[in-house]
Amino acid sequence: MSINVTLVNPPYPERGHHHPPFITIGLGYLGAVLEKNGYKVNIIDCQAQKFTLADFEREISKYQPRIVGITSTTLTYNSARKVAEIAKKVHPNCLTVLGGCHVTFWDDKALEECPALDMAVRREGEYTFLEIADRVKEGKPLKNVVGTTCREDGKIIRNADRPYIQNLDELPVPAYHLFPIESFRRNGKVIFPMLASRGCVYCCDFCTAVRMFGQKHRARSPKNVVDEIEFVTNKYGNDQFTFYDDLFTLDPAWVKEICKEIRSRNLKIKWDCETRLDMVTKELLLEMRKAGCNEVSFGVESGCQRILDAVHKRVSIQQCENAIKWAKDEGLFVAVSTIVGYPGETKETMKQTLDLIHRIEPDDVWLCLATPYPGTELRALIESMGWKMSSDWTLYNTMNPIFEIPDLPAEEISKMRKSFYAKFYSPRYILRQLVKGYVKGNFYSKIMARTSANYLIWRLKSGK
Repeated sequence: MSINVTLVNPPYPERGHHHPPFITIGLGYLGAVLEKNGYKVNIIDCQAQKFTLADFEREISKYQPRIVGITSTTLTYNSARKVAEIAKKVHPNCLTVLGGCHVTFWDDKALEECPALDMAVRREGEYTFLEIADRVKEGKPLKNVVGTTCREDGKIIRNADRPYIQNLDELPVPAYHLFPIESFRRNGKVIFPMLASRGCVYCCDFCTAVRMFGQKHRARSPKNVVDEIEFVTNKYGNDQFTFYDDLFTLDPAWVKEICKEIRSRNLKIKWDCETRLDMVTKELLLEMRKAGCNEVSFGVESGCQRILDAVHKRVSIQQCENAIKWAKDEGLFVAVSTIVGYPGETKETMKQTLDLIHRIEPDDVWLCLATPYPGTELRALIESMGWKMSSDWTLYNTMNPIFEIPDLPAEEISKMRKSFYAKFYSPRYILRQLVKGYVKGNFYSKIMARTSANYLIWRLKSGK
């Protein structure tokens, strides 16, 4: 006899967060693995369905889950705890399990802070969660499940880490049918996530990727990747995908095989990816564009080599300029992210970053404030220096100052950031995106042309 499992994506914090929802691929994989093994699964996606916690309580009352699995980022950790409390209130006998990047590094503390939470799943969760479900179904004890932190005899026990999945081809296609797909439609399209590989061979101080998925690049076979693309395209009539891989272009030959497979099947799709500045060539970007790539995102991080070295990025300013020029030459939409306010940042180093961005003219920019997520070397560094750090997880969205740099006040960073965006999203920028979007047909440029025009109109009306 099987059991019912409810998977939950908790709501965003109520205070000032208006992120558009995206398909949570981690829940999709969990749902697919559970269904493949005979479990009845439903997903409550509070972000996509715009559910408040009160809405979630009404929704979960419709089901009879034996297990409630919750995912969360640092930003949604507080609401994830409240979801666990509500699940226990409505279904006192259900097992509540929390997974995701935040709890991977906050596991024992999460169990201490939330009595309604029964277990935490660390790192990759597919087979750990399946083992939990199997034990619950068979009436077996939940002791010693590798990859979990749990309560035993009044104590919090951290069991051994579960080995990473080496053959990613064995995972089924994420259970997209469990999501309210139409809730993700933006500008006429649903952008489906893809995860063609896991793991990162680098270890940047601000990032949890390598600590979450290991310092080894584990890749699916090109055929397996494109089989999934073709399946989703045929089932949902979809033509837009985004690769969530941390190092999509680590192996150029593998990327070229994926591109070759897409073209050989005559799949008329568009897709985007993120990768490192030192892991692209003009030749590779050309092959990607021919196979439908229309955007590439790079982590520029800083325009100051000293800061780049401090975060152990292992790239140079020249590599940054080369990569972005090559991508723009191929007509790709180029997005870059930077980190401002890292320890050691000054007005001058921040100006170098802003000057670099104006020089390379990307199509979109995320000026992220240095955010010390649990599990990062950045957090350990700030703790070691004794700097005051916010414990309000709802501020951890890369847009709020979490700690104070003695030589660069947060107000100064915010002022420079605001001034940069006012200059960057100019009438000239809007014209460039209009041409790229409506003349050359780039989907993301169309979005940015409208978004930046609305931003400019708002500034003119408000006088800001």
